[in-house]
Parts: sequence; structure tokens; C-alpha cells
Amino acid sequence: MRNRVREVINKYKTKCDYLEVRIEDIETLSFGFSDRENSGVKRDYDVGAAIRACHNGGWGFASVNSLDRLEHFVGPVIEQARKVGQTKTALAEIEPVEALIPLNAEKDPRQLSLRNKVELIQKYNDRMLSFHDRIKNSVAHYDEIITKKILGTSEGTLLERHHFDVTCAFRPIACSNGVTQYGYISRGSTNDYNVVLNLENDIDEACQTAVELVSASPVPGGKYPIIVDPHLGGTFAHEAFGHFSEADGYLDNPQFIKTFPLGKKVGSDVISIYDTGLDEGTRGYIPFDDEGVPGEKSELLRQGVLVGRLHNRESAAYFQEPVSGNARAKDYSFPPICRMRNTCIANGTASFEELVEGIDLGVYAIKSIGGHGGEMFSFNALYGYMIRNGKVAEIVRDVSISGNLFTTLLNIDRVGNDFKIEDGSGGCGKGDQFPLPVSSSSPHFRIQEVTVGGVS
Repeated sequence: MRNRVREVINKYKTKCDYLEVRIEDIETLSFGFSDRENSGVKRDYDVGAAIRACHNGGWGFASVNSLDRLEHFVGPVIEQARKVGQTKTALAEIEPVEALIPLNAEKDPRQLSLRNKVELIQKYNDRMLSFHDRIKNSVAHYDEIITKKILGTSEGTLLERHHFDVTCAFRPIACSNGVTQYGYISRGSTNDYNVVLNLENDIDEACQTAVELVSASPVPGGKYPIIVDPHLGGTFAHEAFGHFSEADGYLDNPQFIKTFPLGKKVGSDVISIYDTGLDEGTRGYIPFDDEGVPGEKSELLRQGVLVGRLHNRESAAYFQEPVSGNARAKDYSFPPICRMRNTCIANGTASFEELVEGIDLGVYAIKSIGGHGGEMFSFNALYGYMIRNGKVAEIVRDVSISGNLFTTLLNIDRVGNDFKIEDGSGGCGKGDQFPLPVSSSSPHFRIQEVTVGGVS
């Protein structure tokens, strides 16, 4: 297959400024349980190719789900690029590379039978339903994607990567006196099926949370100092700040470029944020992106100062900034665009006790269950605890936090020393490409004041 990609590239590369062919062989497995009912097993096999060409700054793209028709579409893609191109092709220079990247698995899911996997998830599901009489419903799910990807470009890059993405998620649902609440855990990895194993204690903790929440009071709404746990902190880094850092969004908004130039101070001295593709085993791990750029670490915010953006090769050339390895496509159906990998709030120096101290009345917000980012963000926490007189106190439910991104970054006054990578079953959505595997990571941190929604 690599030779075929090379042959196609060599045959057509003189007809345009840039040409790439990406072939993907994808095997997927998905199943789950809702209460005690098996939702069915879905297993798919898919092979296809993405063809992308650039000429005089104009792009052409096509995806095909039959490799027999691959070469049939290369010419029309190049012709499309030639018709729309009006300026000059500008792509940041990279060193062409040839590499075979094998699957380096701690435990490969293909070593286990489908029966073994179904029985394991069913065991966890049964455990949720038998935990407490308040647990009335449950949801359990397992997904597995095994991919072989070959990327060739007219510049001489030829990469072949074998990898998998395995995730699971569990939701025990508790009901009492007309109140419904749930606990939640999810796990994910790109090199280790072990993340699915030995989750009994985590299942029990999620069930206990659901049971306690149905008796908990809603958080009183207002403005509070809050402590954010690593899960919610990672979501904040990804949703509120990470998308803001994707450079392709600046290309269509010149005013945004003037408002937020590199070197501008937008956060407090204690907050730094970066994005990396180097954390092997995480769902954001990519040794090379879908343009053949190495998946390096990219600093975005250093001690509150904007120092970087996430690029594809076109945006890096436009800004005359270094490539970052962030051109990613969900699969061969799409062209690569600027996407995050593992977006992280850097580790700080404060202990958890130092985060809590001095808070007379505040909120400790735990885990993210949805929301939206951007300059004005809003996130829902799974649950929280009140903080009273410098101590973590009673559990509360219906916790949401909202505010302005840049005001909030300035209000972060302490960052914890307990950095944690949070790899769950979720994914990132952008440009109809959902879900793309990503990771998000953070220590605990403290915000001096933020709006917390609840009851008035």
C-alpha cells in the first residue's frame, strides 16, 4: 500500500504545487448496556483515502471509500485546486520523513475475545445496578477503533502508523423523592487496554456519588472563589482556551489578530498552558500530524502571556511562526484542520491545603459534564462541595461556572502541584469532524471569583 501511495504521488506531483494522499484502514467495535439491556454489538470495517492538492494557494479535496477509484479522483482534485488558486502557495517548510510507526501496546485489545469484552462491561453494569436501591438505571459503553494510516506527500514524506483508540464510560443513575442525579466515569487510551480493567472501585465511587447527590442541596448561586479539580480544569484548558489558540480561526478575523497578539498579557503570573502530541498512550498522542509534521509540545500561555498558537502548515506560513503538529482529520472523509492534542494547564506549586486556605465561603467544583467554551464560557460540573472557613464541607449539586475567559485567567491566583492527565471517552468537535480523540490535563487550581449557577 505504501508503494501505491508513492506511485500515485510521483505520477501527479508535477501538476500542482503540493499533493498529499492519505489512506486509512479502520476497524471499529462498539457495544453497551442501558439498564440490563444490551444495546447490540456493532462492528465495522472501512477502507478509504483522502486526496488533497494545493496550487497557487487554492485547495482541492476529495475522499473515496474504494481504493480502486483512488487514481480516478487525483486529477479532478488537482484541477479543482488550479481553478480556485489565485495567489501563491505558502506552506511552512518541514523536513520530509519516511517512517513506519508500529503499534506499541502495553496490552492490545485484539488479544481478547469479543465475549470477554462484553462480559466485562456487563459485569460493571450489573455492579452499578446492584450497588444501592437508589440506583434505578445505568448506562455502560465500550468503543474500540483500530487504524492503519498511510500518508504520502509530493515533498517526499511517507508515513505509516498503526494505532488504536479504546474507551469506556459508565453512568449510574440514582432517583429519590423526584430528584434524579448520576455519577460518571470514563477511561481511554491509545496503547493500553488495561484502562478498561479493574474499575470496580471507580464504579463504586461513581455510584456513591449518585446516591449522595439525590439528597444533596443545589449550590446557592452567586459569585465565589472556587477550586477546580483536574478533570474540570482540563476541560477549561481545552474548551475555553484551546480553541481560542487554533490559528486557522484567526485567518478569517483580522481584528482578532490585532486584539490578541503574541506577547500580550492575558492571565495571571501563575497560569501557563501548553498543547502536546508527545504523551504516548494518551488519546491526544500523535507522533506526526496529518500533514507529516512531528507532534511536538507547543507553549501557548507562559505565566499569563500569549506565546504561541496551534498551526497547520498554511497558518504557520501566514503568521511566520513555527509549525506545531496540529493538522488533524477525524478520518479520511475530511481534510486536516487545526486541532488540539493534549491541552494542559502546567503544574504549579501549591498543595491542595494551600488552595483551600483563606476561603471563608467558596465552592470546590468536580468533573465536567458539558458546556461551551470561547471568550464567554459556561461549564457544568458533575457535583461540588461547599468550602467553609478553609475546609471542604458538604456536597452540593447543580453546579455550573461561567464567565469571561480573560477575566478568569487573571483571577487564577494559585495552581496546584498535582498535575493529572484526564483521558476519558469524549472527543472534540470542530468543522463537522466529531469526535476527534483528544486529551486534557490539569492540576487543581483556584479562581479568586467566578459566577456559580445554582439556586437563588
